[in-house]
Amino acid sequence: MLKPLLLILVCLLLLGLSARLLYRGLRQPGTQRVLERLSQGQPERVVQKTSWTALERAFLRAGLGRPTERIGQWLALWGLLAVIGVLAGGWIGLLLASLLPPLLLRVFVQWRYQRRLKRMIEQLPPLLDHTVRSLKSGRTLADAVLGAINAAEDPLKNALGRVQRNVQLGISLPDATSDFAELYDKDELRLFALGLKVNHRYGGNASELLENLIKMIREREQAARQLSAMTGETRVTAVVLAAMPVALAGYFLISNPTYLLAMWNDGSGQTMLIAALGFQVIGCVALWRMLRSL
Repeated sequence: MLKPLLLILVCLLLLGLSARLLYRGLRQPGTQRVLERLSQGQPERVVQKTSWTALERAFLRAGLGRPTERIGQWLALWGLLAVIGVLAGGWIGLLLASLLPPLLLRVFVQWRYQRRLKRMIEQLPPLLDHTVRSLKSGRTLADAVLGAINAAEDPLKNALGRVQRNVQLGISLPDATSDFAELYDKDELRLFALGLKVNHRYGGNASELLENLIKMIREREQAARQLSAMTGETRVTAVVLAAMPVALAGYFLISNPTYLLAMWNDGSGQTMLIAALGFQVIGCVALWRMLRSL
């Protein structure tokens, strides 16, 4: 009974993953189509693809450096946890030790990336304002942007160091900024890169363009704060619903530990507990996805 249940859960997980990949493949942002039209006729850069590209991209976006530098240590630690899981809990311990560390690492990296990206977006209007003042003083657009990067604060300054390095290697500022925007996958950064590319190719008033971008970013930030305040009750309710089963199980373990242990030692009870754990994970993932849409 247990093996078919685990197989069903794995199939559902793979089905959800395939649906997500299909959705992302069908959805192409409008800004990407505009960038493709603007880049027609220009030489394309060669992108080196490795098996660790996605992992390195996630770590770079989170500001954690390159994971391949310590990949041996992480794999050794993961193997040690798997051995401890086998010795402590059999195949259940092996399953938990194999799945929990990558899941926790993914959650931590994503949390670190979202926190860092939020801080970067907050620092973007002052950087653009510094660029506008430099442009009005007579500097070129490239010098104004690079000067604003030097005057910025971390984490935005550290992230935009990628743009400075690419410019020093001979890549144009619009292309370097587009590469930076695609790395961090944020609409505000894409609009900044798109504005630089349009100004570089067709000319125009760069000061007015950046001022409008500053206004747009601040309006979006204000709207996001208002939405967060309006949906606060919903988010608290979701957290309570996710934490209540875990808290209830912890209360049972403290007040009457033999209750759950007796279920675990029984075949049908063990199946029920594993099914409850699976449904709890699915419910937490569903609530998390719902909160992300708010």
